[in-house]
Amino acid sequence: MLIYGTRPEAIKMAPIVKALKASEKFECVVTVTGQHRAMLDQVNGLFGIIPENDLAILQHGQTLNSILSKTVEGLDLLFNENAPDAVLVQGDTTTSTAAAIAAFNRGIPVVHVEAGLRSGNRLSPFPEEVNRKITSQIASLHLAPTATSKSNLLAEKVPGQDIVVTGNTVIDALLQTIQKQIPFTDSRLEAAASSGERILVVTTHRRENQGATMRGMGRAIARIADREPDVTIVLPVHLNPVVRDALLPALVSKSNVLVIEPLDYGEFTRLLSIAHLVLTDSGGVQEEAPSLGIPVLVMRDNTERPEAVTAHTVQLIGAQEERIVEEVIALLHDPERHARMASRLNPYGDGHAAARVVAALSELFGTGRRMPDFLPSDRAGMNE
Repeated sequence: MLIYGTRPEAIKMAPIVKALKASEKFECVVTVTGQHRAMLDQVNGLFGIIPENDLAILQHGQTLNSILSKTVEGLDLLFNENAPDAVLVQGDTTTSTAAAIAAFNRGIPVVHVEAGLRSGNRLSPFPEEVNRKITSQIASLHLAPTATSKSNLLAEKVPGQDIVVTGNTVIDALLQTIQKQIPFTDSRLEAAASSGERILVVTTHRRENQGATMRGMGRAIARIADREPDVTIVLPVHLNPVVRDALLPALVSKSNVLVIEPLDYGEFTRLLSIAHLVLTDSGGVQEEAPSLGIPVLVMRDNTERPEAVTAHTVQLIGAQEERIVEEVIALLHDPERHARMASRLNPYGDGHAAARVVAALSELFGTGRRMPDFLPSDRAGMNE
């Protein structure tokens, strides 16, 4: 049983669902919690996934504790009906940790996809850093996306034989989706894509940045728009009203800022592919954009995805207004630095992570052997 509840989880689970459905060794049961709703359904639709089970837990104003409790209770009932031989969870959401706890309490082995990410600060990102560490204590098989993630697990005394380095399945999903060149439904994006102007894509939603810090982010974006009128800034604004209330007041009068509703995954991958630069506090974008040769400035002080920082395709700049303005302006006016960051070195995957996941599951159940661990190269990604 594959269990997920948010858009990022759905994107990263989709290639595994496809690979397991094609395998003769496994019966794949997809269960969604509905921690996200519209965004989750969009991704499932894009990849042709029809979940066998849907807990539909989403409620307005839901808390982390309510997500946790409703997920555990709902899954407990489903486990009675399905009796899965293993449960796969992805990443570090409240859904993934709740599912791991529910499975552990029923004696069901847990397989953790995207295991071993660590920022070193349990409050940043919140609650993801603690979620992923809890799941690592429970999992029987750890599918680490990179060698760095494996090292983190080994440092926490996870047995090496229980870890497989698969690469990140988000690269599988990205490469499958980008080939479709899905058209934009918003005519303003089509106009921006054909204008020849540079596009700055901005995404932000992290809980630890909400409030005064995020209001400063909004002001920083507005200042960048004023100083760079020939740059089109595209902001797919998160559905959370707290995010919107913080960001939008400073941006409503800026003609070169396109504030749009969240894009479905197909459109978002196309937007990334035509971007000149990405400014974000997201986790997944740090993996996706470097795969397309797009430099990323991260509005955080730390990251659980350090591989791209080491590869110099991602730079941490913090979340303070003045620093954001300085770093974005500097990169927009330094073509040599931009070219270095856009080197297409892909430390996160080669498009075959889902195949490694299925092989690792085969070894877990004694029906096959794991594949060699993923090793990054500068030819991985869109050049393949």
